Amino acid sequence: MREVEVAVIGAGSAGLTAFSVVQQTSKNSVLINGGELGTTCARVGCMPSKVGIQVAENFYHPKSFKRYGIGGGDALTLDQEEAMEYIRDLRDDFVFGLLENTTDNYSSDELIEGYAQFIDANTIQVGEQTIRAQKIIIATGSTPVIPDAWAAFGDKVFSTDELFEMETLPARVAVIGLGVIGLELGQMLHRLGVEVTGIEQLDTVAQLTDPVAQKVANEAFAKEFPIWLGQAAEIVAEGEALKVTAGAQSVVVDRVFASLGRRPNLERLGLDKLGVSLNAQGLPPINWQTMQVADLPIFMAGDVVVNRPILHEANDEGRIAGFNATHEMTAFKRKTPLMITFTDPNIVTAGQTLEALTADDIVIGEMRMAPVGRARIMGSNKGIIRVYVDKTSGCLLGMVMIGVRGEHIAHLMAWAIQQEMTVAEILKMPFYHPVIEEALQAALNQAYQKLPTREVLVSMERVS
Repeated sequence: MREVEVAVIGAGSAGLTAFSVVQQTSKNSVLINGGELGTTCARVGCMPSKVGIQVAENFYHPKSFKRYGIGGGDALTLDQEEAMEYIRDLRDDFVFGLLENTTDNYSSDELIEGYAQFIDANTIQVGEQTIRAQKIIIATGSTPVIPDAWAAFGDKVFSTDELFEMETLPARVAVIGLGVIGLELGQMLHRLGVEVTGIEQLDTVAQLTDPVAQKVANEAFAKEFPIWLGQAAEIVAEGEALKVTAGAQSVVVDRVFASLGRRPNLERLGLDKLGVSLNAQGLPPINWQTMQVADLPIFMAGDVVVNRPILHEANDEGRIAGFNATHEMTAFKRKTPLMITFTDPNIVTAGQTLEALTADDIVIGEMRMAPVGRARIMGSNKGIIRVYVDKTSGCLLGMVMIGVRGEHIAHLMAWAIQQEMTVAEILKMPFYHPVIEEALQAALNQAYQKLPTREVLVSMERVS
């Protein structure tokens, strides 16, 4: 029996962050990790995907250069094998840098490699070691969902775990699931020369809930590759290929990219030993402001809790869990929700979604990207900005954008929402010309004009 103050299970983003916080006050704690070291983000998630997206954009955009009088764009060629090797090389650099700054510096007493299983709320088994901890943090991450029925197709069905290991890409791919990951990587594959068909059971891409934004996004991406919405996909073998059917439509492809979300890694933990109820996903009750599990000396953080499976949220949850495992219990206010889909055009949301708001309590301002000067100059004027404003206070509550450089606009809006700024206060900030932010300014102005009570706004602070 080994006695420790805190045991952190999982060395992904949340677990590493939690352990770094724990180490600030505890000299007798352990980090336990089963499987390959290196976070999902660095190995198979945000980092290699963004490298691939950039390669695809670099190859795709010169094809439109002739509109500017620039010749030769259509003559570019792509060596898929070299492109995929470049993606892996840069991915490996990210992983190496991560490990060099984290787990490579831990002693064998601090880092235990193996899978943990609960004996009770304070005790876990890791291989032949039994560890008793005053507090335990679970940060075991998640795994791509692939339906059991598709297992018969072997490696013809792949997920993000396998995509970046491919030396060359298949000629024809069906992307099933057009959430953030499926849409990003579906567009990437299309732009790298793959014949892509996108299929989504919902009626929109990227899980948008604003019906106006849904229509704009659906139309924008359907112009680039076929997208089938509103029907579940079925797969059958067709010789050496696969036939994918959704409703009345079908296509024969070489492989299927399954992007159906991720499931929490819980199966090895034995959470049934904790004596608390588990939901349909196998998760116990969790306090989102403390990350505590029920009233136990246990905390959960990161993708394993399924709540906000995004890296910065995982890091925040790791900080909360690490702090509360080593200090008096404290509830923390969570940051404003922020979501970015790194497609072209970007799809971004900040704050509350339209679905979560009451129509009678808000006003909406919008601006189409088509006439925006800076977007037209860039040749990227597809999309729309929509802002949701509280009718009584004038505070910005949320926004959605389909458009170029949306990743930056979303940050500005998330910061403004978290500061509880009113539309009038935001409009008194400087807006340069010509910039994409002018589209945001126009949407905010429209919302301001719809407020039932407002002053004549000259976009500057009064001094007398």
